Amino acid sequence: MVRPLRIEYAGALYHITARGNAQQNIYGGDDDKRYFLDQLADACERYRWYCHAYCLMTNHYHLLVETQNPNLSKGMKYLNGIYTQYFNRTHKRVGHVFQGRFKAIMVERDNYLLELCRYIVLNPVRAHMVRAAKDWPWSSYRATAGMSDPVRALTTDWVLGNFGKQYKRAVEGYRAFVADGKDQPSPWQRLKNQVFLGSDSFVEDTQCKMRDEQSQNDIPKLQRLAPPKPLAYYAENYPEREAMALAYLSGHYTLSEVGAVFSKSYATVSRAVRSYKRP
Repeated sequence: MVRPLRIEYAGALYHITARGNAQQNIYGGDDDKRYFLDQLADACERYRWYCHAYCLMTNHYHLLVETQNPNLSKGMKYLNGIYTQYFNRTHKRVGHVFQGRFKAIMVERDNYLLELCRYIVLNPVRAHMVRAAKDWPWSSYRATAGMSDPVRALTTDWVLGNFGKQYKRAVEGYRAFVADGKDQPSPWQRLKNQVFLGSDSFVEDTQCKMRDEQSQNDIPKLQRLAPPKPLAYYAENYPEREAMALAYLSGHYTLSEVGAVFSKSYATVSRAVRSYKRP
């Protein structure tokens, strides 16, 4: 069996799915789902991930995760491993909970992050489990839409930042955006090489992060980064928006870390990065 591609680098964005072994349910009830979300939050803190969207179904889950360090496989081993131990202990069973390794699709941020955030929370609607995204309590929709308390595992700044600077206007824009997505075609129709969702230039750039002698069936070693420059270096040598973008794109700092130095929000730094990368 061909081993799935794993490309890991700072700032990578992934759509992740993991399914139950032999198509069995991976959650026995709401307590199991709550425990899983707690462990997802711990994984995000431990491995410095941003989770932009999630949806827990019955026999599988979806995550949209941005990694600040090249550690996706390590973090997923932790998350699925901890949950498997809990599930087997709680339900007095043994053996695998998940079917093989998780599946990870490399995602181009500028063109597909928002679309996938919408696609993920609409999963229960497409499966005819509920009539609207707000009716499913086990996705990121309600927290992002301001309908429930914040979820520790979830980062909403970037998503809402695309719909306005004022919170009320942003959540209204997000709700309308999701509602408009019910009849949209699946983004997976544009999947390339089974592992890339993005433009040709994105695919080429991502493949360049692999060593030349590695095939696409191998797991690449971590990308080497240049020695870090202090954030003060960027602040002193570049205009503010360019400085924020260059600091983040160096691969050594998170959006939040850059924002703290420049007294800007996570979403503001993200917009600076997108503007800098846009031709």
